[in-house]
Amino acid sequence: MNKISVIIKREYVTRVRKKSFIIMTLLAPVLMAAIVILPTVLMMNQDGEFKKIAVIEDNSDLFKGVLKNTKDAEFVYLPNTKVEDLKKTFEKSGYYGILWISPELINTPNAIQLISRQQPPIGLLQNIEGSLEKEIERQKLLAYKIENLDEIMKTVNTNVSIQTIKIDSSGEVKETSTGIAMAVAYILGFLMYMLVFIFGSQVMRGVIEEKTSRVVEVIISSVKPIQLMMGKIVGIALVGLTQFLIWILLTMTIVTVLKSTILQKTDMTEISQNIPQNIMAGDQQVTGTTQTAAVSPKLAEFSKMFDNAMNQPWGLIIICFIFYFITGYLLYASVFAAIGSAVDNETETQQFMLPVTIPIILALMVAMGTMQNPESSLSFWCSMIPLTSPIVMMARIPFGVPYWQIAVSMILMLITFAAFVWMAAKVYRTGILMYGKKTSWKEMWKWLRYSG
Repeated sequence: MNKISVIIKREYVTRVRKKSFIIMTLLAPVLMAAIVILPTVLMMNQDGEFKKIAVIEDNSDLFKGVLKNTKDAEFVYLPNTKVEDLKKTFEKSGYYGILWISPELINTPNAIQLISRQQPPIGLLQNIEGSLEKEIERQKLLAYKIENLDEIMKTVNTNVSIQTIKIDSSGEVKETSTGIAMAVAYILGFLMYMLVFIFGSQVMRGVIEEKTSRVVEVIISSVKPIQLMMGKIVGIALVGLTQFLIWILLTMTIVTVLKSTILQKTDMTEISQNIPQNIMAGDQQVTGTTQTAAVSPKLAEFSKMFDNAMNQPWGLIIICFIFYFITGYLLYASVFAAIGSAVDNETETQQFMLPVTIPIILALMVAMGTMQNPESSLSFWCSMIPLTSPIVMMARIPFGVPYWQIAVSMILMLITFAAFVWMAAKVYRTGILMYGKKTSWKEMWKWLRYSG
């Protein structure tokens, strides 16, 4: 054990002191937040090229004025104009494209064309389709000769927002959010995939470097191959665990600062209780109430999202993440170590990497589908199968998983990773001193059967 502890210490200290480890440990939470938030921000703040579109209707004014100008597009209605005449000259006239609308659009949904030199953006198409759909619905309702139709449509137009409430076996009630659960599931699944794959690959590269430089021959004279392999695997595992714990501390610090600086400035409960009283009190307080009410929706929405995020079972999530990271990492790292010992350089690992990476990639794909249907049969069985359970189970936990399923999955993980470590050790002890021979799966199978 003393020899293993020396190897663990060497691997841990060497990697923790690297600048790359320090930089990634500090920047990873920021990068993860950017992956989640940045695409949405970019989509909401895209400054596209301004588009001037010619609108032509065949001898009809059914949709004249329906399409409203936006900050990105202007719709110019051209009466008494043929599409064929404008096709060759619309660019010279300063138009982005031609929107041709047939009178048959009311009965034929595809009786409309947008002619342009470039592929039009999805936002432009959605704006046109949405505006025309509402107008067609209005015209169809007018055929029934309903009086005050526009006022009726404004009155009946309603938005419904479902509030999800989760109740546990003890009767405790918590407000939840499916969107928050999906975001947490995505982050957990992707983070588990990234950590297992990155740190597992580090084990393989470390073994190859020591074997190529012949340093391993000196080390083997003092320790057994199994001790060297386990020391390297455990040392790198502690590096990953240290990084994860630092991320938790950084996240908790950010959450604490956020809660103390933003959420405590405005007590949303107090606002909601005081608004009716202020309105009843008189005109002098109405202005202040109106200003507060104007600010409160955004703060209320943010506060609600924050509370829903805090209602996630973070204790269970952290415990399960640590367990699945350790066992999942040990499982895959032992395979990576065996592959590293069987080859002479990193190029030769390609033939062995595909069977190892397929389960990891499959698990990530299932985890993405799990966000839509966490109770599906595919999600359930992939959260039980040890090769995919670390990623898929972490994606299921934010939606609520029965404890017996977690327990069964953990037991299977323990049994499987112990078996994989045992098999990898048998391959490692033979392959680590094997040079100049092209290794195959058949050869590695023979090494597994060696005794002694």
